[in-house]
Amino acid sequence: MTEAADGMIVVLDGAHLTCEQVHRAAHGSGVLLGPTDRAEAAWRAAGALGGPVYGQTTGVGANKDVEIEDAGLDLLRSHAGGAGPAVGEHRARAALVVRLNQLLSGGSGVDPAVLPVLAAAVNRGFTPPIRTYGAIGTGDLTALATTALCLLGEVPWTPPAIPGPGTPAGDPPPRFALSSRDALPFISSGAATLADAALACHRLGILLSAATAVAALSFRAVDASLEPLAPVVQRGPGQSSVAAGLRGLVGPTSPRRVQDPYGYRAFPQVHGAALDALDGAEQAVTLELNAPPENPLIAEGRAWHNGNFHSARVALALDALRAALVQAAALSTARLATLADPAHTGLLPFLAERPGLSGVMILEYIAHSALAELRQFATPVTLSGAVLSLGTEDHASFTPQAARATLAATEPLEVVLACELVSAVRALRGRGLPCDIPLDPATADRPLDADLDAARALLPGLARR
Repeated sequence: MTEAADGMIVVLDGAHLTCEQVHRAAHGSGVLLGPTDRAEAAWRAAGALGGPVYGQTTGVGANKDVEIEDAGLDLLRSHAGGAGPAVGEHRARAALVVRLNQLLSGGSGVDPAVLPVLAAAVNRGFTPPIRTYGAIGTGDLTALATTALCLLGEVPWTPPAIPGPGTPAGDPPPRFALSSRDALPFISSGAATLADAALACHRLGILLSAATAVAALSFRAVDASLEPLAPVVQRGPGQSSVAAGLRGLVGPTSPRRVQDPYGYRAFPQVHGAALDALDGAEQAVTLELNAPPENPLIAEGRAWHNGNFHSARVALALDALRAALVQAAALSTARLATLADPAHTGLLPFLAERPGLSGVMILEYIAHSALAELRQFATPVTLSGAVLSLGTEDHASFTPQAARATLAATEPLEVVLACELVSAVRALRGRGLPCDIPLDPATADRPLDADLDAARALLPGLARR
């Protein structure tokens, strides 16, 4: 599923960034800096600090008790890197957007003159070469140290794949001379992890909305009863909202059965729970998008050594969300099975054109293949643990792994829904019922790759119905 930015520029003010705005900015909408007064106040306060300050007058990790002087640039060089493939342009740009917004919230002590330079990088399409592996939920140190070295000119930026009007030919890449005291404050953040989480929440919001529209087509295709959607049955706002939305999309039906299979009868319960989990994840992510995560935190004229870099809340919410996605996708595969069954549609098995042909039989295999991937992605990361840096750092949330798995889960969920959509449309047409979904009307046995690709591309539009 790909979406272009709608062109509306995202204003960053350190307080109101949303997952949807992260998505827009990542896909090229551009950003505009809001007030920088909080960042400036933190910078002035940091410059007046006395006494031991972690990462400024001391080393980091197990070196926290070792006095040092002006070693910040060495910190950047030692922590840059990572392993595995680069994360890609959209994800890297999203990380820049999140870190910019966090810096605007105040608390880092970083020189605020770097803010317009980072904004220019976003708007001109330059991104740091962030590698996949290197963080465990105690800060995206490798990603942000690499970004800092890009600013210093020691690591090359990745230029935009398609230069825009804001990137004249031969124009030099963004540069800023970060000082030693800027080093730890700049990298003390999980911005890349939050970027992945925000992109995942936005995309999953679209897919889960589309899932209701797809389910509505299946309801009509099998004449499912609307009794399970009645207001008197519902419990809680999430379930009630799902049931009401589905009732409106299905319209009147003439049910064939006293009770339908769970794929229909339990839709409000399962899908409502998935939307509740998404809401919880989005709330957790949004809170962190607009809060200073730094250790130490510069506030009220002093440095506060703390653990706000630890993102357990986000990891737990994302673990719950991925588990809920498995439930929602499993219900879609259950409906897919009924669409292939003559007992529910009155049509030939597998919606075939002639007796004995395979029709959409293969879609069940494809859907269950994707569902198996979703189950793998749903493995909780919060059951893991780690002790690092000579025992000084004795816990980790593994939120980067949770965010990456949640972002990756969007693809198999999309595939499962596409399989149901192709089958529901064919069933509706086979029964002569109204259907305005622009999929290929041919029913002859053939490869269904193009049908599934088209169905996946239609899902964002269905989400807006």
